[in-house]
Amino acid sequence: MQMDEEEKKNSIGEGLAIQVKDVVKVYKLYDKMRDRVKDAFGLGKGTHKLHYALNGINMDIRRGETVGIIGTNGSGKSTILKIITGVLHPTSGEVIVDGRISALLELGAGFNPEYSGVENVYLNGTMMGFSEKEIDAKLPAILEFADIGDYVYQPVKTYSSGMFVRLAFAVAINIEPEILIVDEALSVGDVFFQAKCYHKFEEFKEMGKTIVFVSHDLNSIAKYCDRVFLLNKGTLLGVGGPKEMIDAYKQVLVGQYKASGSKGTTEEELDEAFANLEGRNPKALEYGDGRAMIEAYYVTDENGTRTNALIKGTRFTMHMRVSFRADLPAPIFAFSIKNVQGTEITGTNTMLEKAFLEGVRAGQTKEITFTQNMDLQGGEYLISLGVTGYEGDSFQVYHRLYDVLNVTVVSDKNSVGFYDMNSKVTVKDAQQTN
Repeated sequence: MQMDEEEKKNSIGEGLAIQVKDVVKVYKLYDKMRDRVKDAFGLGKGTHKLHYALNGINMDIRRGETVGIIGTNGSGKSTILKIITGVLHPTSGEVIVDGRISALLELGAGFNPEYSGVENVYLNGTMMGFSEKEIDAKLPAILEFADIGDYVYQPVKTYSSGMFVRLAFAVAINIEPEILIVDEALSVGDVFFQAKCYHKFEEFKEMGKTIVFVSHDLNSIAKYCDRVFLLNKGTLLGVGGPKEMIDAYKQVLVGQYKASGSKGTTEEELDEAFANLEGRNPKALEYGDGRAMIEAYYVTDENGTRTNALIKGTRFTMHMRVSFRADLPAPIFAFSIKNVQGTEITGTNTMLEKAFLEGVRAGQTKEITFTQNMDLQGGEYLISLGVTGYEGDSFQVYHRLYDVLNVTVVSDKNSVGFYDMNSKVTVKDAQQTN
């Protein structure tokens, strides 16, 4: 039987804003669409596998504290936030919340793309239970914080991602929340807007509000969080102070985490989790004439461990294995990186690097590696691969895989723009001149 709101408040632990009790979230993964249809219409049991996005998660978040949630892709960070906010329901377990929640989840959540910015402000405010008169009073503060000018009167589908997050955050912080939840969205805004948002975090902390946020910017996690929860593959590995959990996270990234202090996770389970951290996209765009085929691809860190999570400032290697079905005069092997908004950030190939300018024979297989420093800002990135070449004056595409791998960059210092110049800075007293 469902508890009403008063019963829920009474059942939450003393001093807690959020209590997560043994939460499990399971998804059915189908190999074939007809199996999904069978299950949906009760026409028999479709063949499926069970995927545990969350497996027995317990969290106690106290009123007035700022809590960070960190972990690799697929660890369950966004899923637990969606369950806390009511966007998703758990398969089992329960979440009890005491206080008005304002959430800034993935871009697009809660906004109608056809409505203008102002219309979406009123839509969101109404959904939160405010009257039109109350929203009228809050509108100037929202528009001032968003600072997107006359674009507030245009449909939000015309906004850049940065403009969108400005408005969404402005709405989230001005509806008088007692609990603010943010899921990585601030990484989209420019560095000055991010500073403005984190200043707001400080104000909220002083006002005794509860903040829960997910970020790959470890510097922000260390600076603003009182406690940090570390997730991996749907399991809670630990909870503690920022430094302790960030150190544990870095061990997870390089496959060195020891599970002795965590509940319910064996070293064998962790090994299995690391083996699957390749971030492959089954729906990657693929084309080419087939005379060369990219058969295998993966990323390794500076220790040679396969991973899809890299620590900023470290060395990493992109690996490709390519087989040839025809004689080719001089194939070119390439890889490129774009952000999740689709902007091509960097890339290279063997012709640019003058690393391979030879012909190949049918039946041969080549192993190609690109090794370099990871100097991109913390966040999510997509890798594309290709094998092309010139035959006379004609450019040929033998095999291309777009957005085939997802890589997370974990950073404890994000600078301005896409990459870090790694400046060496000195400050000293100027010499006095007469």
